[in-house]
Amino acid sequence: MHIGSPCQIGQIVFITHGREAGQYAVVVGIVDERFVLLADGSRRKFDVPKRKNVQHIQVFDYISAEVQNSIIETGRVTNGKLRYALTKFVNENVTDSKKGEPIYGEGRCN
Repeated sequence: MHIGSPCQIGQIVFITHGREAGQYAVVVGIVDERFVLLADGSRRKFDVPKRKNVQHIQVFDYISAEVQNSIIETGRVTNGKLRYALTKFVNENVTDSKKGEPIYGEGRCN
């Protein structure tokens, strides 16, 4: 895991700052060296990605080949594929989450 490292499309990240802190997301676009576009397929859809500063995310050394290939080939990806990639990553790599617990964090209740 590297913080602030250059991101690639299809890479899984953990959001550390902001309203969506504590949630996992997939990089669906790269704006420039400072900003990326994130989506999770559930709360944050592919059509309306979140523009996020790379200093506010934790980047994992894991790239979803399905998501990456879909975006490269067609220019888009289904929200179901994003949800599948995140669920697969969390089930395989995150050991402290309980079975059946939502992977999208607590969210805010204002």
